[in-house]
Order: sequence, then structure tokens, then C-alpha cells
Amino acid sequence: METGSTASASPDGAAQDPAQDPGAPAPRGSRQAPEATRMQGHWLLAVLGKRVLRPGGIALTRRMLDACALQPGQRLVELGPGVGRTAELLLATRPSSYRGVDPHPEGREQVAAVLDGHPEAAYVVADASRTGLPGASADLVVGEAMLTMQPDAHKREIVAEATRLLAPGGRYAIHELALRGDLTDSEVEATRKEISRAIRVGARPLTVAGWSRLLTEAGLVVEWSGTAPMHLLEPRRLVQDEGLIGAARFVVRMVRTPGARERVRSMRWLFRLRARALTAVALVARKPAEASEPTETTTETTEPTEG
Repeated sequence: METGSTASASPDGAAQDPAQDPGAPAPRGSRQAPEATRMQGHWLLAVLGKRVLRPGGIALTRRMLDACALQPGQRLVELGPGVGRTAELLLATRPSSYRGVDPHPEGREQVAAVLDGHPEAAYVVADASRTGLPGASADLVVGEAMLTMQPDAHKREIVAEATRLLAPGGRYAIHELALRGDLTDSEVEATRKEISRAIRVGARPLTVAGWSRLLTEAGLVVEWSGTAPMHLLEPRRLVQDEGLIGAARFVVRMVRTPGARERVRSMRWLFRLRARALTAVALVARKPAEASEPTETTTETTEPTEG
């Protein structure tokens, strides 16, 4: 994804100011902080062993994929596969092809391990807005927790590319962080800035209505939407997403990694502080088979409680 001459790219491709780049060298004369305090939040969690990095957890991802009505033999594309957790779910549907698209090396080995033994699957090193894949070649395009970290213009470019990839009648499924719709402009700006500081990467979440509008403006028909609490780092969600053994492994690594415990606590504290402002949202939109087909439908949103 595009980066300027003075900016670095996040694992999701967003340009970052060098002053906020956790990988930038420390200024001369300053003490180098532990790496865990400087890493982008989602990659720190991955290093600590967290495999589900989506704001609504694995449960919302499963609900989203259920709404896609996946069938064996379909052609699947995943933009930003992370460490491959959703790829596992997609490959379990026995697709005729799977393409995971990401330009960055982080997570590539984990995804390769998931794809191993699946001759129908391949990893494509490319930008999500310029995949290089043929048009109308996918029955489903999936993207999770990656549009949130893009500027608005780049969000539109990625959605346009997903739409181009879809065959008529194909679906685009996204799972992102969202803002409550009743926030004031100042609350929206403050929330975005605080999240960006906490996770060390620019976060630009939209409202649920804003995410839906982004898809419909690209000519897609939103068929389904669902929400879930933003409980990414809550103990109950951690166990739900990673299992008891995975959650225990995460905690042990967090305790043993210098700076990690403080960093994870600070992110969880912020998510709790901004709980009223934040939610996780997933949407499934269809590419019309005919140009005259309506571009809006009634959506059904459910938000189950977490025990």
C-alpha cells in the first residue's frame, strides 16, 4: 500500500508518522524501551500467541461466515489473513480455490502453515487495493480488522478492489471496529486518537451506518450485519477465542515478555474506558447480478451477550 517518503507502513498498509512508528529508532540520548512497548498492538498480541485478532472475536467471525452461505467448491479471497485463523475456517468449507492477500511479512509463516496441505490455496504478496487477481474471479472476499486502520480514501480503494474481484452474485464480508452512532464529533475524534496511541497505529473506525454506507456506495447490497461487544482482551473472550490452553499460553508469554504486561493492561484499560463508544461489527454485502438490482436491503443485527 502507498507510503510516503517520510512515513512507514503498518502491517495493514496504512502510512504512519515516524513519530508514532513503534519500529523507528529511539532519538539520540534516549533510553530504548522494551520492544513490547513499541510494537503495533495487534502484532504484539500475535507474538504473545493470540490467534484471534478480530474485535468481535471468533464468534462474530463465525456468524459472519454463516451469513455468507458458503458452499463447497467456491472461490475465496481473504484480504489481510493475519495469522491464518479465519483461513482455517474458510478452508474447512472445501473451496475450489483460496487466495490470502497481504504485502507484509508479519504472520506469513503462520498462514503458510495453515495453507500447507491445501493445493487449492496460495498466498499472494500484494496490496489489498491492487491484488493483481483477475476480475470477477471470486465468490467470496473476506477482510477483517484491516479497513479500520486505513484512511478513508484507501478504505474506498480496497472496497472497490473487492467489488472488482467478485463475480456477479458474489459476497464481500467485513469484520471491523465501529463507533456508536450517537457520539459527538469531539467524542469520535478523541476516541480515534486514544485508540491510535494505545495500539501504535492509526485507527479510523466508522459508525455501523458508516461501514454500511461504504459498501453500498461501491454498488454492493448489504444483506446482513451483526455486532458484538469490543471485548478483545477480556479474560472471558480470551478463553472463548483461544481455548483454555491458548489463553494460558498467552498469559505466560505476556508475563515473561518485558513490557508486555503493562502494554496489554493499558490497551484493555482503554477499551474498557471507551466501552460505550466502541463495538465490533460484521457486514455481508452482495454484488448485484444485474445492474438494475436495488442496492439496499433490510439488515438484521443481533448482539448476543457473552455469558
